[in-house]
Amino acid sequence: MAAEPAANGHDRRRLTAALLGPDAAPEPDRTPAHVVRGTLTDISPHMLGLAAPEGDRRFIVTPQTTFWHGGERTARELRPGQDVLLRCVPGAELVVERVWADLARVTGVITAVDGDTLRVAAGHDRAPVTAVVPYRASGRIRVRHPRLEEGYLFDAVGVRDGDAVRALVPATTQPPYPVVETPPRPPTVRQAARVTGTASWYDPVLGRDTAADARGTLMGLAYPALDRTGDCGPACDRATPCAPLPLLSLGATVRLTNECTRTAAVLPVVACGAAASHFCDRCAACGSQASGRIAELTLAAFVALGGQPEAGCCTATLTAGEP
Repeated sequence: MAAEPAANGHDRRRLTAALLGPDAAPEPDRTPAHVVRGTLTDISPHMLGLAAPEGDRRFIVTPQTTFWHGGERTARELRPGQDVLLRCVPGAELVVERVWADLARVTGVITAVDGDTLRVAAGHDRAPVTAVVPYRASGRIRVRHPRLEEGYLFDAVGVRDGDAVRALVPATTQPPYPVVETPPRPPTVRQAARVTGTASWYDPVLGRDTAADARGTLMGLAYPALDRTGDCGPACDRATPCAPLPLLSLGATVRLTNECTRTAAVLPVVACGAAASHFCDRCAACGSQASGRIAELTLAAFVALGGQPEAGCCTATLTAGEP
């Protein structure tokens, strides 16, 4: 799956650079050394073992290391076999700053409801997701998602539990109407090459096989304004984005800046972000007033740019076709 898009993206960047100059098609950044993902093999108050695609690795745990598994945890609450994502200290890549265990997210349109279990369509190019809203999290979820009914948007962060996701923290506020009743949006002015809005995240591997699948630390983004007749395809289910996003193709590169941390990276467009196009929310981080989701970063890219995945979003600026 990853080889052909990567090759196509390389060809497009090469041709674009030849026609418009290198600044129009910068090379994407690699995964930074301080972002690591794999399967937990062992953990103690001082050391953490990880099976990663590049082999078995060991990291240093300090009293300042923090842990998240549906909420703040301690090292002794983690168990071997869990999917873990590490953000280490930049420049000291063996020292762990923060650990996320079994991190997962459900974003899309609710298609079926059975008690506390939801079926969510995550986009035309992604498999449907089963979300379970535990009783202890239901109050928090319903404050921001009062209509857990078919046709309504749903977006929550939680932990993976087998083939389902336990939805624990709402990532946004649900609109008060189903998707089919979304008010018409004005035509998008697509001349803008620099757009500020909300950046969310998604997991390309859904927490599976992270010890072997290098896509677990893929640096890239899913984009909600791909060409419908080309890259987005005839089955594309995206809406008109709220932000004035320029049309881009798979393989295009953009500069994405986290406005909260002022950290930037050049990222390739690796997938369609149809699910993001339905959301016109505003990320409260950094006091931004800009509405609309401009990108869904891969989980590794979101963390590399200083984002907190449990918060669900960051305010970001996307720049296309400029250095």
